Amino acid sequence: MPDPDLAVTDLLVAHRKGEPGAFDRLVEVVYDELRGIAHLQRRGERQNADPQTTALVHELYLKLADRSGDWKDRGHFFAACATAMRHILIDAARRRTREKRGGQHEDLPLDDASQGAEGDPQWLMRLELLMQELEQHDARMVRVFECRYFAGYSNQETANALDLSFRTAQRDWDRARAWLKRELATTVRA
Repeated sequence: MPDPDLAVTDLLVAHRKGEPGAFDRLVEVVYDELRGIAHLQRRGERQNADPQTTALVHELYLKLADRSGDWKDRGHFFAACATAMRHILIDAARRRTREKRGGQHEDLPLDDASQGAEGDPQWLMRLELLMQELEQHDARMVRVFECRYFAGYSNQETANALDLSFRTAQRDWDRARAWLKRELATTVRA
């Protein structure tokens, strides 16, 4: 049985070289996994919130299809997908907030990757702003947080995707989560 990781990496290389149809074949191979990531990111969203899981994967496709694809392997590709999905959800949250100002903030834990992106668009936008602020100080910590929180990766999967040691991934996850929790609490009180 062929190694699925190798097949994905081969398709990534073909896409990077500009082989026609390589990206479409790649998406066919990883579609179910992309839906899993999208579902995880949407966990906590209202059922009728946009974009739906399938629509999120399709928006991701449109966003990534024209890129040359500098992804080196499967883990790196999925980490990039999680980041792109996060941006799509943030844009959707901004649209919802523009349409409907107000709403109550729900303080949500950052402890469990299974929480995914929460349904409160204002909370999600605050999280995004804080992640942008953190990225100015430590971009790697933000990449680790994205992998763990938005893609649902374990510490080992995160370490592999980002070419880090297990301990570095674990430490960055703990630090990013602590910093974001503290800053979210501060913005709630302000």
